[in-house]
Amino acid sequence: MDEVQEYVENIDVKWQEAYQKVAKIIAENIPKEFVLQMQYGMPTYVVPLSVFPTGYLGREDEPLPFISLAAQKRHLSLYHMGIMGNKALLTWFQDEYKKTIPTKLNMGKSCIRFTNPKNIPYALIGELVTKMSMEDWVAIYTRFAEKDKQ
Repeated sequence: MDEVQEYVENIDVKWQEAYQKVAKIIAENIPKEFVLQMQYGMPTYVVPLSVFPTGYLGREDEPLPFISLAAQKRHLSLYHMGIMGNKALLTWFQDEYKKTIPTKLNMGKSCIRFTNPKNIPYALIGELVTKMSMEDWVAIYTRFAEKDKQ
């Protein structure tokens, strides 16, 4: 059994169905160049090292993460790394979320938290993951990495 499958099988029953729905929506909509693997203890779509050999934070053995999905004790966490580096995408998501879900958006810099399995905007998540190509994400990340060096 691979690590991702093992992770999914060990999710609390309360989150199992919602997690699998979100995971399926992401898998169906994410640009095919991203690769799914375990990273930081959760299933993560990454930019393969063959595409971005510099790696995450300059670590040549660690692929650049893009989207991760985790089941926590009290919520599902969707980490979309590109959303914090793209103001237009963030604004679009926040506006569409308000139109779709009656509850307040629970979000950190790149982490979107869903605390109620009944209030998950599946179609919106599917649309969100289509809005950034691997090329776009690598360009955004590279700009931020260069700023950090200065």
